[in-house]
Amino acid sequence: MPVSLRFRCQYCDAHPDPLTQISLVTAMRQMTFGEYQDALPGRWLIFHARGPFGPTRYACPAHRGDLVAYLREHYGAVGPQVWRRPPYPSSLAHSDMDHTWNVATTRRTGGP
Repeated sequence: MPVSLRFRCQYCDAHPDPLTQISLVTAMRQMTFGEYQDALPGRWLIFHARGPFGPTRYACPAHRGDLVAYLREHYGAVGPQVWRRPPYPSSLAHSDMDHTWNVATTRRTGGP
């Protein structure tokens, strides 16, 4: 069954333009923890939270500062990742990213 992902800003329900949508979908495959990332060309900000930082969060260009302030206020004592300063990378890919994604999303069956 085909699936379409819909991203929206955490603050204003704005939706990304088509090229930024592609960047956001690509960013979902990057298995990271507690990292900021720019989704270009629309300048959306992604915070790959996971674990104690909660869910992944998205902010449109108008609310980038609001997202950073929120994360620092609520998770500033949890880890130093939320205190990173811009510029943020536009890609967090590494050489093992595809393998990591495949392992994380493949259904396992019983057996040795």
